[in-house]
Amino acid sequence: MNNSLRLFLLLSLSTFGFSGFAQQSSDTMKLKEMEKVVVTAFRDKVKTKYVAATIHSLDYSKVINTGSRTVPEALQQINGVFVQKTNHGGGSPFLRGATGNQVLVLVDGIRLNNSTFRFGPNQYLNTIDAFSVGSIEVAKGKGSVQYGTDAIGGVIQVLTKDPQFKVGKSQWHGSGLVRYMTGDMDKTLRAEGSYASEKFAFNTGVTIRKFGDIIGGDTTGKQTPSGYDEQAFDGKLKWKLSENTQVTAAHQSVFQHHVPVFHKVVLENYAVNEMDPQQRSLSYLKIKSENRNSTIARSIEATLSYQFMTEGRNSRKNNSVILRKEKDIIRTIGASIDMNSVFTKVWTANTGIEFYHDNVNSNRSDIDISNNSSIAKRGLYPDDSKYSSLSVYSLHHLRKGNFRFEAGLRYNTFSIHINDTTLGEVHVKPSAIVGEASVLYSIKTNHHLYLSFNNSYRAPNIDDMGTLGIVDFRYEIPAYDLKPEKSFNYEAGYKYSGQKLSFSAALYYMDLSNIIARVKKDGQVINGYPVYEKENIEEAYVKGTEIEARWMPAGGFSFYGAVSYTFGQNLTRKEPMRRIPPLNGRFSTTYKKNNWFITGEWVSAQKQSRLAQGDKDDNRIPVGGTPGWNVINLYGGITWKHLEIGVGLQNLMNEDYRTHGSGVNGYGRSGWMNCKISF
Repeated sequence: MNNSLRLFLLLSLSTFGFSGFAQQSSDTMKLKEMEKVVVTAFRDKVKTKYVAATIHSLDYSKVINTGSRTVPEALQQINGVFVQKTNHGGGSPFLRGATGNQVLVLVDGIRLNNSTFRFGPNQYLNTIDAFSVGSIEVAKGKGSVQYGTDAIGGVIQVLTKDPQFKVGKSQWHGSGLVRYMTGDMDKTLRAEGSYASEKFAFNTGVTIRKFGDIIGGDTTGKQTPSGYDEQAFDGKLKWKLSENTQVTAAHQSVFQHHVPVFHKVVLENYAVNEMDPQQRSLSYLKIKSENRNSTIARSIEATLSYQFMTEGRNSRKNNSVILRKEKDIIRTIGASIDMNSVFTKVWTANTGIEFYHDNVNSNRSDIDISNNSSIAKRGLYPDDSKYSSLSVYSLHHLRKGNFRFEAGLRYNTFSIHINDTTLGEVHVKPSAIVGEASVLYSIKTNHHLYLSFNNSYRAPNIDDMGTLGIVDFRYEIPAYDLKPEKSFNYEAGYKYSGQKLSFSAALYYMDLSNIIARVKKDGQVINGYPVYEKENIEEAYVKGTEIEARWMPAGGFSFYGAVSYTFGQNLTRKEPMRRIPPLNGRFSTTYKKNNWFITGEWVSAQKQSRLAQGDKDDNRIPVGGTPGWNVINLYGGITWKHLEIGVGLQNLMNEDYRTHGSGVNGYGRSGWMNCKISF
């Protein structure tokens, strides 16, 4: 453990170990801060202190006021979430050692994950506009019973801004925001409008962003190319059909242009390597009806959704006249019904059915830029592939004295159809059944002990079965005889929730089997890249601990400290699991008075030298491992009538660093400013 992290732990323990237990406060705002309500854990509103798992939430102010440019960057504030950035147009969160298609991402309860999500880091979370976010919830080590496949590491749910009804005279509101970051690293314009009445409400927003090349710390300087452009739109309306029934309709879209993959250009002899376009749109309709006289169907929510995702990839090697243009288009239709039951005062349940269907189109053209001739070739995936998922679930909640019990089951069946020139026609129908059980015991009102067990799964998808081409630093060929990955998750924890102090600690262990892994084909090389194929061949385990504390004494001060440790071992290969985050932590101090606040924070990560062979072969990871680092940030804000101003200084010591597994370094010494006018 490096000296800085030792000091971090000592400060955290000295700050939170003995203070605050003997004192009480009547400050209700502090109490609300410690009793946040989340929906992701149980598909129903529940206070985080009563959840038998590690749950976190961020609201919009935490996303914007901390200087986060994107949703992945905002998640870096959450203890136990480690974000790898292959490029600054991406950001892949690690939960319990898992990332990519082993972490489920939801937007307003609808799956962002589709059948082309890659094993390992991906960029899809960055297709959510940070300015459309109302809150972000993270449930670690659980989620398959609630939401289905891919939740091996956990679930990240982004809840977009929700319009609110207003009793009395209807009102219109609007706002405009300008954001600037030094070195032209971020230039943003955001405009919002909203309307609220007793039975109708809506909000809408437009975001225009231009990200310049990232300027790293110390000796790194400007990292070219790493900048890109982005436009986004979001709109949501709610209509109260009756006192007990309301309709929600929403649309959101994000369009990103020329998003470069920095390490490919710098380290792999590419003149061009970029995603263009990176595009996502989501439209959905929800109807929710409540019946207070019913026990079986106290409330029913039905959702219909349509999601459209495009990933274009342009690449050309130096000294080559061939420009490769690839494009994948995924159209996803979703439908679900969730029913909330209240059998007794102490026994409730959520039961439902979900259906998703993907249609995948993939193409590739090799263009000779010397004469503009073009040759059509097979895309990364078999064109017109189809992937369907149907599942039923039931999750029950029981209170008995000081005990809270949770238990549930989900059955999921899949239909995967591929017709490919390489594989021929393949039709696979895997299925899985998973369950969970937990118990939480409350000692008086503030102390909570819990134990939980759940098993999760990830069904093979189109990316697993049909990939043909260059992925990262390898050439991948298709596979079709694959089974679902499985995990068994165990967690024990303690939570304390007082009026001035909150504290949580968790120990977890996850056993993984049937892991779909890339297997190198000895002696095979295509286009200078080693050849790999995916197989269900590996078993592994992940264990770790997460500790977090917040203390809010009188006088406007608050102190926060957190540390996370993850250890992953591949039992099949007898080596560490790939890309496991190092020991890392965060410590911050905030002072708030009236309409202004200021925060100083210290973020630290230890060197990661426990490397799998795949890590050693990865050109994004330095020889011997990723060095440890310490970053100090300072930010604050003030509100005056209709004006809000936020400012921040990042990486005050100009540390040259990168998060483990990333392909680009973090920000050097820099500043940012937000200015928002509301009317």
